[in-house]
Amino acid sequence: MLEVSGISVAYGKHVAVDRIALNVKPGEVVLILGANGSGKTSLLKAIAGIQPAAAGASVRLAGRDLDGLPAHQIVEAGLALVPEGRGVFGELTVRENLELGAFARRARPREAENLAGVLELFPQLAKRLGQQVRTMSGGEQQMVAVGRALMSAPDILLLDEPSLGLSPLMCRELFAALSRIRDRGLGILLVEQNAKRSLAIADRGYLIANGRMAGEGTAEALRNDPAVQRAYLGGAAHIGTEQA
Repeated sequence: MLEVSGISVAYGKHVAVDRIALNVKPGEVVLILGANGSGKTSLLKAIAGIQPAAAGASVRLAGRDLDGLPAHQIVEAGLALVPEGRGVFGELTVRENLELGAFARRARPREAENLAGVLELFPQLAKRLGQQVRTMSGGEQQMVAVGRALMSAPDILLLDEPSLGLSPLMCRELFAALSRIRDRGLGILLVEQNAKRSLAIADRGYLIANGRMAGEGTAEALRNDPAVQRAYLGGAAHIGTEQA
């Protein structure tokens, strides 16, 4: 389980994240909802060791203290981040991008098995292994980004706005894939503006406003919360498993 407490991030005098606490269990999708600029990306980067957190933060994965570890050691511990904008290597092929994800020592013994799992999850990539990633659509590149993270054999997957810029069809495929990843036993911490689709697959969620925790609850409770409906669901009274 991922356990985060007291995590704060500041840029000079500006406090972007203020003493956030959350947890993610294996086999569940946990959603973070918040307006643009509310600190969601800074939070994910701090958890992943890319952005330094202020003193007093605690990040633990499966009981192991990750505080102060560099990003590559956090990957070795079992946590992988798919950043906003994907961060793929456009001049490299699909296979080369995926192989880079298996660079972690924990992943090397299972590289072939993990590759097979990624290609089962994203069959389109099996036909494109030799293709340069820069020539692919945004949705296909996002598949590569998620696949590369899965190649590191993580226990917890962090995703920052994975549906950004994708077509409705690619959004459906992406969220279906995230459900299947959860069913494989991985925990997912998801930052996503597409609240309808996210709440349809999430188990729980947290609300962040101005860098602070503003609420939490089950996905069902958040779907039926009038404030959440007004802010994120267009005033919809009920979405259930509705597809946006």
